[in-house]
Amino acid sequence: MSANLPRADGVIVDKGSFPQTKALNMKKSIMFAVLSAASIIATSAFADAKIDASIKKGAEFLLASQSEDGHWSDAQMPALTALPVWALSGWGQAPGEAVEKGVKFVLGTQREDGGFYVPKPGRGGSGLGNYNTSVCLSSLFVSGKAPAAALLRAREYVASSQLTGDDTMAGGFGYDKASRRRYADLSNTSYAMDAMRRTQSLEEMRPGGKKVDLDWDKALAFVENLMKKDGPDAGGAAYNERTPQGGSSTNAQGKVMLRAYGSMTYAAVLSMCHANLDRGDPRVRQSLEYCEKNWTVEENPGMGNQGLYYFYDIMARALSAAGVEKVGGHEWKKELSGHLMSLQKEDGSWANDNNRFWEADPVLCTSFALLVLELCR
Repeated sequence: MSANLPRADGVIVDKGSFPQTKALNMKKSIMFAVLSAASIIATSAFADAKIDASIKKGAEFLLASQSEDGHWSDAQMPALTALPVWALSGWGQAPGEAVEKGVKFVLGTQREDGGFYVPKPGRGGSGLGNYNTSVCLSSLFVSGKAPAAALLRAREYVASSQLTGDDTMAGGFGYDKASRRRYADLSNTSYAMDAMRRTQSLEEMRPGGKKVDLDWDKALAFVENLMKKDGPDAGGAAYNERTPQGGSSTNAQGKVMLRAYGSMTYAAVLSMCHANLDRGDPRVRQSLEYCEKNWTVEENPGMGNQGLYYFYDIMARALSAAGVEKVGGHEWKKELSGHLMSLQKEDGSWANDNNRFWEADPVLCTSFALLVLELCR
């Protein structure tokens, strides 16, 4: 049957041009759009409900694992208490007493120099002071339960830990401010940059008006120096220029080149975003292209299952900071949250079979997992 109608003068008219037909078609289009939107909303709500249930189960594991004095895991490492505090604060349903006990414990580790750490004389006079202080500073800020004065002192410690000079280490951060050797790496640098950018609003409360901050240009230069400009690793980033965590290769000139790998590349993306570059910047774009080429949630690319949960956490924070919804054709929030939930244990915890970077500790991995899932909702 013809879809067209003849007019009296013999001209064939498309019946879809009649006002009634147009109106009907418009109603059908609107109805289809409404039903599609409703389906998307329902699917999203179902996914969020699954994530919420997983977060609740993980949070209950953390709450049951807290010591009487408020710390988790290792009292000598304040960051291992700060991470659960951070995760539980993001959940928003944790009993206030548990978070307050954790915050009180972390505050009790603050030294006269403003850092949060337990001194260890055999380790350059400190106990991973830069790492601990950066993690604790971010966590306490997110909790909203720490006095501004303590956080401002911590900002002073972090800022004073940035290496100066004109070599390739300048602008970066190592594990210890009091280290006996000149050392910096991208992991500690990204934690420091994250903490300082996250808490920058506190400077408005500093007495005397003189603000404390990083040398952001130097920090960015340090990060850029660890990024690969060409070759198969183009856009990727290495841990530092000395430690071959992701392996190494020798170029045509006989120079040993440290390989890039997944978690450090995301650390570079996060650091560049904190240095006020956006995803349109060619340096950020190149790193995101590396992430696209090496996309996976099954492992830390270039490292296998080493540092796997740290990889998940830094990936989520970096892509969120860059405003990225898809890596290539991958909906990273959907894929990452789905994979993480499949790894959750019966007791609500997560843990890595590979203990490098302390990831056999279920408190550490569960905290990382909850921080990721909270960003994936």
